[in-house]
Formats: sequence, structure tokens, C-alpha cells
Amino acid sequence: METLRKALVVGAVLGVGAGVGTALFVLVTPGEQQKQAMLKEMPEQDPQRRDEVAGTKELLLATLQEAVATQENVAWRKNWMSGGGGKSA
Repeated sequence: METLRKALVVGAVLGVGAGVGTALFVLVTPGEQQKQAMLKEMPEQDPQRRDEVAGTKELLLATLQEAVATQENVAWRKNWMSGGGGKSA
């Protein structure tokens, strides 16, 4: 009789565990699907947005390269490297 009672308790515990696991799976899975959908909607995932960001970076880089190459900056760098001082902030 005692063995039967232990077997029933073990079966009940396993059944409850399986029920809790199934319930968690049902609750978590839609959340994961929703997260994946949100990731697809993010701007970084949009090809057009990525192209815009790349174009903006290229424009910024070109602007910085142009600024570095201006005559005033070249003269200031030469003075700074020779120890002649430079602009102060």
C-alpha cells in the first residue's frame, strides 16, 4: 500500500511539473514571437534605413576629410608639430 501511495505521489508531482512546464511554454512562446516581430520592425533591420545610415556616414566622412584638408587646418597642424603653438580653445 505504501508503495502505491509513493507511486501516486511521484506521478502527481511529475504531472504537476509537466503542467507547469506546458503552461510556461504557452506563455513564453508568444512573447518570443512578438520579440522577433519587433526586431523585424526595427529601423536597423530595414534595408532602406541601412542605406540612409551608410549614406549619412559617407557624407560625414567626406565632410571631415574636407575640413582636415583645408589650408587653415594644414597650417595649424604644421605650426603645432613644429612646436609653434596653435589655436587655443
